[in-house]
Amino acid sequence: MSLNPEERQSFLAEPHIGALSVSAGPDRGPLTLPIWYQYTPGEDLWVITGRESAKMRRIRAAGRFSLMAQRVQPTVRYVSVEGPVTAVEPLPDARHREMVARYLPPDQVEGYLAFAAAELGEHVTVRMRPERWLSADLG
Repeated sequence: MSLNPEERQSFLAEPHIGALSVSAGPDRGPLTLPIWYQYTPGEDLWVITGRESAKMRRIRAAGRFSLMAQRVQPTVRYVSVEGPVTAVEPLPDARHREMVARYLPPDQVEGYLAFAAAELGEHVTVRMRPERWLSADLG
């Protein structure tokens, strides 16, 4: 059964690991990767990625991407959104902290941020406006 707009937006706002897909070019399937994301109902969805990563290069070329979030308990439920990139911006420290705190326990946030600063290079925030939605609760 499809979720209504309020249910799907509420589900997408929960901290699931997303599966981001973006065109990988002619004669290839899409590049599909797990990713942390943030979404507030009615706003753009956003992700963080390396400024010069393969993922970012493909997002720039395509101008859009898809993201799917799912769970399997207590019922199988998923939401998939697709839409255009609305902004690519430098990643402020506060925004990075917000994303990391969404997914990691409080005692691991500082360690991850230190690791990311030392090892992962420059990152950007990529915003996407959800235009197309697919959703279901199979329970």
